[in-house]
Amino acid sequence: MTAKRIAGGASRLTELGRVGVWLGSLSLAPAVEERAAAQELESLGYGALWLGESHANREIFAHSATLLGWTERIVVATGIASIWARDASATANGTSALAEAFPGRFVLTLGVSHAAIVSRRGHSYERPFTAMREYLDAMDGVRYGAPPPPEPAPRLIAALAPRMLRLAAERTDGAHPYLVTPEHTAEAREILGPSRLLAPEQGVVLAGDAETARRLAREHLSIYLPLENYTRTWLRLGFGEADLEDGGSDRLVDGLVAWGDEDAIAECVQAHLDAGADHVAVQAVGPDPLGQLRRLAPVLTAL
Repeated sequence: MTAKRIAGGASRLTELGRVGVWLGSLSLAPAVEERAAAQELESLGYGALWLGESHANREIFAHSATLLGWTERIVVATGIASIWARDASATANGTSALAEAFPGRFVLTLGVSHAAIVSRRGHSYERPFTAMREYLDAMDGVRYGAPPPPEPAPRLIAALAPRMLRLAAERTDGAHPYLVTPEHTAEAREILGPSRLLAPEQGVVLAGDAETARRLAREHLSIYLPLENYTRTWLRLGFGEADLEDGGSDRLVDGLVAWGDEDAIAECVQAHLDAGADHVAVQAVGPDPLGQLRRLAPVLTAL
């Protein structure tokens, strides 16, 4: 799978489709349950499965390989493979192995993670932008001795700030921003230009009751509110310090996690597409994420 130039001059990974699934809590289920979920999501017409990693969950290349083996056509994308979890040679070789075994079905997204998480791996979180640039340099220098893939796997950066977005534009196939608004998507598209893939994540809660939806959204955001990389981005987007207090203001919650009925959530996803996204990775938040994605599939896959 390579970046393809299509109508409008945008270089996109067309196999991703316009909407995929960021697995979130589904990726922490027992393997037998996750396999059934992945197969159902594929059958529902979603274009990609995005999965994350931390120091305390499944290693992302092993995880990607199992998902690829369980499914037939859906793209599997790392969201996000930490540059601190393995050296550049391991990442380059693992990417080539998956791209050769599953042509056109694997996308690598690299990220610098967060200071608190990196320290748990025994690393010092210093000069993350330079670390990413040097990691890309090292990956480019790897000589892979096994049979090469028909086409290299696309490489993205989990970029939020303008400087990292510019690096994504210069050195990779695009960017996968996480926990952002359609306004950020418009900014990212301007920085990336028309020829790079832009695939933001969007959290959603399929619930019509505002109190319930916001409670579930706040539980989701509680993991991220202490992380400076996110809060700096939200402040730059126009939220204030007060929006970050007490679990997040209604304004912040509503800006980061779409909630409502199927049409309301489709409207938010469409807002990202209208702002310049090529693909949106939808993460269902709260109880029964698979059930939510099942209900959303008809409207989201039609976008």
